[in-house]
Amino acid sequence: MASSVSESVRDLLRDCAARTDAALAELMSGGSRAPARLMEAMRYSLEAGGKRLRPALVLLSCRACGGNDATALPAAVAMECIHTFSLIHDDLPAMDNDDLRRGRPTNHRVFGEAVAILAGDGLLALAFELLTHCPTTPATIVAMVRELAAATGWQGMIGGQVEDILGERARPDAARVDRIHALKTARLIEASCRLGALAAGAEESWLAALGRYGQALGMAFQVVDDLLDVTATTAVLGKGAGKDETREKQTYPRVFGLEASRARARDLVQDAKAALDILGDRAEPLLELADFVVQRES
Repeated sequence: MASSVSESVRDLLRDCAARTDAALAELMSGGSRAPARLMEAMRYSLEAGGKRLRPALVLLSCRACGGNDATALPAAVAMECIHTFSLIHDDLPAMDNDDLRRGRPTNHRVFGEAVAILAGDGLLALAFELLTHCPTTPATIVAMVRELAAATGWQGMIGGQVEDILGERARPDAARVDRIHALKTARLIEASCRLGALAAGAEESWLAALGRYGQALGMAFQVVDDLLDVTATTAVLGKGAGKDETREKQTYPRVFGLEASRARARDLVQDAKAALDILGDRAEPLLELADFVVQRES
């Protein structure tokens, strides 16, 4: 993929990441009654960095619908907790058995498998607690909890993780790879956009449009992830490169090849952009972010 990501997008992501990181630091530094070792393990993975794409999508979707960061920030932090929980569990020996994540040893390599599992569980529970702190109506909080639960659970990301495991060593299949990644990756990215819209009190047509944007963007993100696993190095990615091929996972390059996968990512980004026509100029930051997805190098 090309690497011509505009500086305005980089600034946008840095700003959203800084807001998210500040909220995370405050959250994890309080006088918690949780065991110190558990807090340390949760903090280790939360503070490992990353693009903070999902919380950025929460904040930017809220802004696009006329809302403000104060309303959306608890949901943005909740989404990062869910994402980090999924990474901790993905890396476990029973799952992808990875040693490196975001350029550092994976959680279970530092804290042991038992504490890593519980750190992930703790982040999962914390995410839903955070949603109750959104300064909005009880009805909106219920809608946000429902959205995040559906995106995370058996018909969302966790269901996609199971499909991913079952697809290993199987014959490459286009329908299967789409199904895996629609659930495992795209559903949470869709939910990030919808949470932002809900926080802003957006009308149904805008909520639906942001959901379509997030779904297409999430699929494009995964296509690029699959490509980078083949074309990038471990040093650049901050995690083990080439693992998908070794485990014979269902990936877009394995099903379609490199060039067709690149074309598919570009088409999906155009679909994502088209979904936002209803928002007009308000959508500009989200349109720029869509370009970032296909231009990123890690």
